[in-house]
Amino acid sequence: MSESIISVRNLTKDYGYNRGLFDISLDIQKGEVFGYLGTNGSGKTTTIRHMMGFLKPDSGEVTVNGLNPWNHAPEVMKNVSYIPGEIAFPDVKTGTDFFRVQAEFLGVKDFTYMNYLIDKLGLDPSANLKRMSKGMKQKTAIVAALMGDKEILIMDEPTTGLDPLMRETFLELVREEKQKGRTIFMSSHIFEEIEDVCDRVAIIGNGKIESILSLSELRHGTPRNYRIVFGDRTAAEKFAGLIPEAKVNGSEASLSILASETDRMFKAIGNLPVVSIDENHENLEQYFMNIYSEEEKKK
Repeated sequence: MSESIISVRNLTKDYGYNRGLFDISLDIQKGEVFGYLGTNGSGKTTTIRHMMGFLKPDSGEVTVNGLNPWNHAPEVMKNVSYIPGEIAFPDVKTGTDFFRVQAEFLGVKDFTYMNYLIDKLGLDPSANLKRMSKGMKQKTAIVAALMGDKEILIMDEPTTGLDPLMRETFLELVREEKQKGRTIFMSSHIFEEIEDVCDRVAIIGNGKIESILSLSELRHGTPRNYRIVFGDRTAAEKFAGLIPEAKVNGSEASLSILASETDRMFKAIGNLPVVSIDENHENLEQYFMNIYSEEEKKK
């Protein structure tokens, strides 16, 4: 079993009026990219602030590398890089000045990786920090966090303000960090980016964990629905004779099958005349909406 780097045990922070966190538990394993998905106000940022040692729980515990962040913040931060959901820069003039301060704080002497990040993100660090656009400020925060090259990355809505092309560039950086063996915790409300880079995802709603899901299982373990249009009804019936779960309607055959069984389906198709094959399977957004729909029914 993998080593748990971040552990959340029965964490509760009650702000009243059903706001806060209520008895949540999570384990983030060494080297995995863990997504945290929920609507605005669901508790994502509150969870992260506990991981960073900014908040003290009402009950329960958070540990990072075995240390309680509230009691041991300096030790914990030696191995953690952080991108906050709300960015506030120090009173310095340019991005370059800020990176100089950040490098001194982090003890960075070699600026090779920092310059790589600046180039990758297309950032002009000489720009006035206060006059930067929201996207430029976000890029600056990303560089400031990643330049420390630390083992753990905790990121709260890190792609806020980035355009679609730059969002994909950022996801490339996440993949590169994963290849280095980094442990990454990333909150978001954007389904595609979570599904694209994460190994597992926790769905939070109203301060409670609704589900923890392996993205690999979602991609390969959930049924895929196929609609196959053959050249004629005879071909469709021959196919159904080999695949009992297939239903025939005229020259069309429809079936639901696991990804692991698609080879069987394509072997059955063989040399039969096929006009088209349409595939549909449950993605993360559909899974999320189904969970929220079920929760609404319980109210």
